Amino acid sequence: MATNGRRLSTKRKFVADGVFYAELNELLNRELAEDGYAGVEVRTTPHRTEIIIRATRTQSVLGENGRRIRELTSVVQKRFEFADGAVELYAERVQNRGLCAQAQAESLKFKLLGGLAVRRACYGVVRFVMEASAKGCEVIVTGKLRGQRAKGMKFGDGYMIKTGHAGQVYTDTAVRHVLMRQGVVGIRVAIMLPHDPKGQMGPKIPLDDAVTILEPKEEIDPTAYLAAQQQQQQAAALAAPPIDMGMPPAQGMVDAGVPPATAAPPMEDPNVAAGF
Repeated sequence: MATNGRRLSTKRKFVADGVFYAELNELLNRELAEDGYAGVEVRTTPHRTEIIIRATRTQSVLGENGRRIRELTSVVQKRFEFADGAVELYAERVQNRGLCAQAQAESLKFKLLGGLAVRRACYGVVRFVMEASAKGCEVIVTGKLRGQRAKGMKFGDGYMIKTGHAGQVYTDTAVRHVLMRQGVVGIRVAIMLPHDPKGQMGPKIPLDDAVTILEPKEEIDPTAYLAAQQQQQQAAALAAPPIDMGMPPAQGMVDAGVPPATAAPPMEDPNVAAGF
């Protein structure tokens, strides 16, 4: 976000970035709700700020000849006081709609606005999410569903973690408010993502209670191992050339007919010579 040349403290910078993201997300959510808006990512570089809009229908986000994305760029630039060319908007397609909670919440919202029965709409969303290889799904709808009395309905399937670090990493949650004729209806969609070592369909981090049992290595018989080791030693000893420990006489002494020098006699022990 532009700061008009002022240097902010670290705390104020984080607060300003959070307010900027919240307001930008609300703007895009209202503007691109019918186009399958599924979130936004802000990347800040030294030269410019890049805003990546995730949606299920990117062609509608871009508009005809990129007209709509240019209009959104102009709105964001004027609202947050960016310099010319300091902000760029991009559209990115959601790889799997079934694993995106925001896309499913928007889908359920428009189903309810279209007059579809609550149970049928919710069960359809749960089935679609589970068919997209999700580990679990939960849909909660509260408000005036049938009569004047408000109530809540919960639909779920599969495995769902709600607490701890795994609940933050593996659970994708989205909340929407539907303005029905009889009142406001709240929607909450939670999806338990699958584990993906590549990090594309789900988190790379495995679950804490996931236990992988490896196949044991083949045990080696000690007797056979010792026999093979002895055979290797014997083969190495036979293959090695013989070592000559004697010193050959000098070539010049042999040619002159001088016999080689004999070894010096051992020295006599002085204790024995003294009679001890």
